[in-house]
Amino acid sequence: MAGVPLHYVDLRAFCYATEDDQRVERALRTLLPEEFPVERAESEGYHGDRILVLSARVENADDVRHVLSALARLPDDQFRRLREETDERVTEDCELYVYLDKQAAYQGSVQLGEGLTLRAKVEAYPAEKDSAVANVRELLDEYAERRR
Repeated sequence: MAGVPLHYVDLRAFCYATEDDQRVERALRTLLPEEFPVERAESEGYHGDRILVLSARVENADDVRHVLSALARLPDDQFRRLREETDERVTEDCELYVYLDKQAAYQGSVQLGEGLTLRAKVEAYPAEKDSAVANVRELLDEYAERRR
């Protein structure tokens, strides 16, 4: 695949009152290019507790490749699972969702789990789920080849 079939990648993590925001940001940065800006937005939970939303939108093709390279560091079984679940992870709006383990990311590794959300807008013509799924599968196949 010559180009990157993603318009952008959004990464997001919630930092709850019991968590250190610097650690949560470090977890998010495991997937981001160096010195990439991370936005912070304060919110409030149901019971009035503070929730800090950390997010970054990656649009530049080289930066998107960096995020994809980080995602390709998933353990073999999890990368295989990601490829097998492509149809379930792509929405009708041509968006790919991958949920990653926040604690593992804080420790510098990439694993499927909870805490970090990766949402990518998939380039697809026509803009239909089947086309988007095919593009994501092709992209993951390309990264699988690189892993060998």
